[in-house]
Amino acid sequence: MRAGESHRGRDGGHYAPGVEPSEARDRLAGARVARLATVDPQGRPHLVPICFAVAGETIYNAVDHKPKRTSRLRRIANVAGNPRVAVLADHYEDEDWGALWWVRADGWGRVLEAGSPEASRAVELLCERYAPYRSSPPAGPVLAIEVARWSGWRGS
Repeated sequence: MRAGESHRGRDGGHYAPGVEPSEARDRLAGARVARLATVDPQGRPHLVPICFAVAGETIYNAVDHKPKRTSRLRRIANVAGNPRVAVLADHYEDEDWGALWWVRADGWGRVLEAGSPEASRAVELLCERYAPYRSSPPAGPVLAIEVARWSGWRGS
């Protein structure tokens, strides 16, 4: 089956096997939350939900004020040791399977020091996107993910 073709699912609906990179990027950019996957030095996966902003081919996430056990987040340490990451967003809250979708961004993470010009711009983008950040902007380091590949799947 070629990209863009659909097939008939078990329930009789038509499903597209994949999405174009631009659609994957747009769907991810429009999602309110995503999941960030990193890998620790022992090769164990680490998966956490994140707030984020997309600018071009870069996804930004910052260490914010939400309660955490420590300010030294594993995702930051993992990216410093192994920059390969994946970000996943999805819509699976529908009984109409034709409305379901998921998208993934695979890329390379960089840790930006708080206050650097790129980190400051990332925090501005996050504040525009999430109202709670306007009164309490993220003050920690920023994770910048350079997307190398956009992929995904959607129902009909």
